[in-house]
Amino acid sequence: MALFERIREDVDSVVERDPAARSWLEVLLCYPGLWAVWFHRVSNVLWRHKLRLAARFLSQIGRFFTGVDIHPGALLGRRLFIDHATGVVIGETAIVGSDVTMYQGVTLGGTGKGHGKRHPTVCDGVFIGNNANVLGNITIGENSRVGAGSVVLSDVPPNSTVVGVPAHIVYRNGQRVLITDPHDVKDPLSDALIALSARVEELELRLGGEASPATPFAAEEAEREAYREELELLQHYVSMGEGI
Repeated sequence: MALFERIREDVDSVVERDPAARSWLEVLLCYPGLWAVWFHRVSNVLWRHKLRLAARFLSQIGRFFTGVDIHPGALLGRRLFIDHATGVVIGETAIVGSDVTMYQGVTLGGTGKGHGKRHPTVCDGVFIGNNANVLGNITIGENSRVGAGSVVLSDVPPNSTVVGVPAHIVYRNGQRVLITDPHDVKDPLSDALIALSARVEELELRLGGEASPATPFAAEEAEREAYREELELLQHYVSMGEGI
């Protein structure tokens, strides 16, 4: 009886979260993400009973039919919804909580060849957008959202939204998180903005002591004009980068 209750629960969760789901029969016949979860539940039982080869073989059969690669050692909570399914990868030591939603192309992967816990822990109620990569032994807090295409390399607090490569927080507890310091975004763009900002400060200092009209030296004025043009150009690039 418990088995049928779990199946009903899984199907209901799909119907509730996917407006394209029109009926129970459609969900049962046309949702490979749901099949992948069921394949995994059987393979995970085999894995826990030390039937490792059988577990891996069954997981590969599930991968063939669904396009979802879930290692039989991963721990999945209840009501996991993998929408569109194709390309999802969940590693051996990954832990996924209940009521989690994932879209196609999501990877819960590792970052090295070390043993032990090397894959993410995704807490209850998390949403992960398509083609997002969550890598390493990190934790995605309850009810957080990972934007499509993001690469998450560090822990995410509960009730947060992260985007970017690497991902950074843009919303937390319903409030917008404004990034005013480029050091807070650890990517090549932030490094470029930091360098540009430093150059702008240097040029502003040089122009701070402009020559008075009484000392119109042509060479000095030409140099200052070049500094002004460079400063205006750099300020334009900085403003463009901060708007990204």
